[in-house]
Amino acid sequence: MQRRKIVSIAAISAAAMFCLSAPAAAETVAQALASAYANNPEINSARAQTRADDENVPIARAARLPEIEIVNTTSARRTDAGIGDNESAGSSIGLLVTQPVFTGFRVTNSIREAESGVLASRELLRNTVQNVLFDGAQAYMDVLRDAQILDIRRKNVLFLDEQVRAANERFNVGENTRTDVAQARARLADARSGVSLAEANLQISRATYRQIIGHDPNGLIEAFPYEQLVPGDLGTAIAVSQDLHPAILASIHQADAQGFVVNQIEGELLPTVFLEGGVDHDESFDTDLDPNSAIIVGRVSIPLFPSGSVYPRIRQAKEEYGLRRIEIDVNRDRVRAAVVSAWAQLEAAEDAIVAANEGVEAAEIALSGVQEEQRVGQRTTLDVLDAQQELLDARETLVLARRGRIVASFALLSAMGRLTAEELALPTAVYDPTEHYGAVRGRFIGVSTPDGR
Repeated sequence: MQRRKIVSIAAISAAAMFCLSAPAAAETVAQALASAYANNPEINSARAQTRADDENVPIARAARLPEIEIVNTTSARRTDAGIGDNESAGSSIGLLVTQPVFTGFRVTNSIREAESGVLASRELLRNTVQNVLFDGAQAYMDVLRDAQILDIRRKNVLFLDEQVRAANERFNVGENTRTDVAQARARLADARSGVSLAEANLQISRATYRQIIGHDPNGLIEAFPYEQLVPGDLGTAIAVSQDLHPAILASIHQADAQGFVVNQIEGELLPTVFLEGGVDHDESFDTDLDPNSAIIVGRVSIPLFPSGSVYPRIRQAKEEYGLRRIEIDVNRDRVRAAVVSAWAQLEAAEDAIVAANEGVEAAEIALSGVQEEQRVGQRTTLDVLDAQQELLDARETLVLARRGRIVASFALLSAMGRLTAEELALPTAVYDPTEHYGAVRGRFIGVSTPDGR
């Protein structure tokens, strides 16, 4: 942990230096992630799916309600008996009510399946949010990385421009050879090619940033303001992930839902009881009689030999339930592996930052010494070019290491299940899926959605 604190101080110092050149309207990583959370199409699509899944609960609960229908019948009949035609006509109108009383617990299990499905859908939504927020954090750091590398390479071009000019001057006074000039020019051409590549990489990163965050990057700041969410040891990180990760929780709810499916199919082997009632008014066009009638019927159905498919369906549902239970263990292993991987990448990045800082410092000293030695004729132009290349590589390595540390930190939070708007305290309204669920759970009439569509 002491080394992590040292690395954090170095990263903060580097971020502070970068912030000095950032515009006044700089966008923090929290603000960028808040924008993605509010506007990203993948998240909005997952929210829409969760709202659609909410409707499965009132659909299942509706099976407990009575069926009420009005039935109207009109008839006409003509009979030829050989001694004359007999014609009659009439109509009837009635109200029929069918109320399920007992359905082998199928309705209860259907409701529980739908409720478990809603819980699973919420966890899948949270998993989508985590994936998008991680992609957003990675895109944020990619823009920073490519912008810093572009700046380093542009400064390298300026340095090599000066080296070409100095090599030409020394060649004109006979202090070096045409080879020295050619070497400097070759390095300059290669450096300009590197700038072009860096510019292309930056444009690609900016496009990815806009796709995920929703707008172009502006004055990004290199920082990781969520150190308090990163645990001090790997064991704690693994324990938290097993309790919080949405992929694990979603698989648990999906297994519960499948268990209720097994119970539903088994309910087909139990008796069913329905209560039917109706009132009827008959009207004859040929007589003055208009009789009224009312009826109540109790119907009990006891399956003796149901369709032969019921038993295979029960066995199949049990196998699928077993599969869902296995998927819980699979997801636990995957999450654990993701935590260990992110932790290892984080530790490697911290070591890389320490080494890269030392490398930059040493390369700067070496370049300064080689330049001094060149002035007194003890070093060649190639020596200076090589020393500059080593410094360039060291600086880019440091940029990659700093980016790697922050991305690994976000990856660790994601693997732990903590990369959420609530945990990150993002400056935006938090979407609450329970609001829509509460609005539709007991709504059995109406075709408009809670938001007015």
